[in-house]
Amino acid sequence: MEVRVDKYLFAMRLYKTRTIAADACKKGRVTMGGTTLKPSRTFHVGDVFSVRKGPITYTYRVLQLCENRVGAKLVPDYLRDQTAPEQLELLELAKMAGASGRDRGTGRPTKKDRRDIETFMSDDYLLDKFDFDEEDDEDEE
Repeated sequence: MEVRVDKYLFAMRLYKTRTIAADACKKGRVTMGGTTLKPSRTFHVGDVFSVRKGPITYTYRVLQLCENRVGAKLVPDYLRDQTAPEQLELLELAKMAGASGRDRGTGRPTKKDRRDIETFMSDDYLLDKFDFDEEDDEDEE
């Protein structure tokens, strides 16, 4: 048995729709052995393929074939995730980078916030805030 790439990616819940899966194939985001896959190419049991989503490249092995979309709990029976640990570290770094900064939903900084940020980021801020020379003079006395 063999299954089209776009059907399999949709069935395994890697993409929300079959059209999005086909577009990902056409844009070169789905590869096998270094070659990009067309949506009409077929998968066989044991094939190893990669899917690039953002900065991370996920690697999967086909365990079983299925044309119909399956529940999320059944996906591990059909597909094994073999993503390299380095790629998962990139994902963690991206999550931490997104968590820093402003709280979600607070909107853009106000003009006052922007000015405060620019003042803080300037080199003169630390020199104005802390006069290191005065402390050195006190130590000498």
